[in-house]
Amino acid sequence: MTTTETQQSSPTTVDLTRRRDELTARLAELQWDLGGLLYEMATRNHIRVDVLVRRAAVLQEVDGELGEVERILRMEETGAAGQCASCSAPHSSGAAYCWQCGQPLLEHVPSHAIGA
Repeated sequence: MTTTETQQSSPTTVDLTRRRDELTARLAELQWDLGGLLYEMATRNHIRVDVLVRRAAVLQEVDGELGEVERILRMEETGAAGQCASCSAPHSSGAAYCWQCGQPLLEHVPSHAIGA
């Protein structure tokens, strides 16, 4: 089965692929805008670090989500992915904490319950 056939057969993969494409375009736009903003500030000799930091934070958030979506797409072949119970963000198999809200994804089991 080819990659295209796999993507067509799984609605989750198609949704994640579409989300990856959206995030990639958004990331490129944000990088372009941030660079242009810095350039304009520099030509006017009026750098506003607070504005740059806010824009960079948005870019970083999109980059983080894109990285997680790409990781899930890579991991989907070897393990099932799921959603965070707290914020519904997607996560790959083996993830211990949600990348978006930080909530634990694994249930805590007391040591005395293991092997019982």
